[in-house]
Amino acid sequence: MANVIIIGTQWGDEGKGKIVDLYAQEADVIVRFQGGNNAGHTLVANGRQTILHLVPSGILHDHKCCILASGMVINPKILLEELDELASHGLPRPGTTLHVSESAHVIMPYHARLDGAREAGMGNCKIGTTGRGIGPAYEDRASRVGIRICDLMHPDIFARKLRYNVDEKNHYLTEFCGEDPVDYDDIFEEYRAYAERLRPYCDNTPLRIERAMKAGKHILFEGAQGTYLDIDHGTYPYVTSSSTVAGNACASAGVGPTAISEVIGICKAYTTRVGSGPFVTELSDDTGERLQQQGGEFGATTGRKRRCGWLDMVMIRQSVRLSGITGIALTKVDVLTGFDTIKICTGYRIGKKEITDHVPGDLEVLEQCTPIYEELPGWSEDITTARSMEDLPRAARRFIDRIEEIADRRVVLVSVGPGRNETILVSNPFR
Repeated sequence: MANVIIIGTQWGDEGKGKIVDLYAQEADVIVRFQGGNNAGHTLVANGRQTILHLVPSGILHDHKCCILASGMVINPKILLEELDELASHGLPRPGTTLHVSESAHVIMPYHARLDGAREAGMGNCKIGTTGRGIGPAYEDRASRVGIRICDLMHPDIFARKLRYNVDEKNHYLTEFCGEDPVDYDDIFEEYRAYAERLRPYCDNTPLRIERAMKAGKHILFEGAQGTYLDIDHGTYPYVTSSSTVAGNACASAGVGPTAISEVIGICKAYTTRVGSGPFVTELSDDTGERLQQQGGEFGATTGRKRRCGWLDMVMIRQSVRLSGITGIALTKVDVLTGFDTIKICTGYRIGKKEITDHVPGDLEVLEQCTPIYEELPGWSEDITTARSMEDLPRAARRFIDRIEEIADRRVVLVSVGPGRNETILVSNPFR
């Protein structure tokens, strides 16, 4: 039995979808443990691209148990649309099932309305949210007025909770935001219809996970956003509304930390982020544009162009510490092909002071940081056909070796292209 957590080591968009899809072949149970449809995984399998926002990547495989855990916030409309789209392609695969935690919270129409209204009112101080209502849904959870999946299954409970929330949110929308109110009756009827379609998926997922563990099954826990979008440890306030580090996999899925075997950190070979906030290695020049174009750096969920820069190893070292990462999966190395010189940020400088062991939590300090770069030779050879480390050019191997040295962790996987087979598997956490 192996229980493996997959997390992003940067600001998300590290290529977790492909890696989770690969590891899902070995796992019996795949658990999405946080976030909502503000995330997107782009997968390429059998030559066809599939973008998933809520359903775990295991849905593409035979005989898998896919779980949306208690720590998620779920938009029923989006989930059902995604299931309908998958069904049109003959998915789920034979023997593969989906289970939605009865304790997961529900994203309501007023959450998205609040999200958009607040962003519009912040002017130049926008956080850069996806506008999907994720933050307001997590707010209601923390305020203990949220509506859970299990509440949808009971019309009387749902009606009572919905009435309170509509009255409260309409006051805020109309009086503070100057927006039109939402309609109680419309929402009630719409979500009652969703409840009937979701009823077969509603489950006590922590219990299901425990039974799988006792049966000796392999379990894969996948997060949505990356480490630096974590509500506690990210570049606050330019973060998401939940915890994205490995420890939250246990809290959100309902398992003890002693059950975890490995933590794999996904690291892109360069750095990107979407939305606002400080970005020490950002390149606002032709090199940044080249990384963006060669890497196809557009958000799978929003379509927004991603900001690009060189690999920041100060961030990666801190991610290793925050999540107890045991191995690194390095993605999109092929995007660096053709660069004469490749840079790695090994530290920050503020005036004469150097910072090498942490990312400052104070954004006023982080905004003043400039990168300390180490230069490595690039390579021009096509690496997409490489299936072992020996197949890589010497310069590419040196790049990977340097990442291992700085992070003090082994690189256990190297992605050399978007396809499932365009991968070098150094070691397998499930074996």
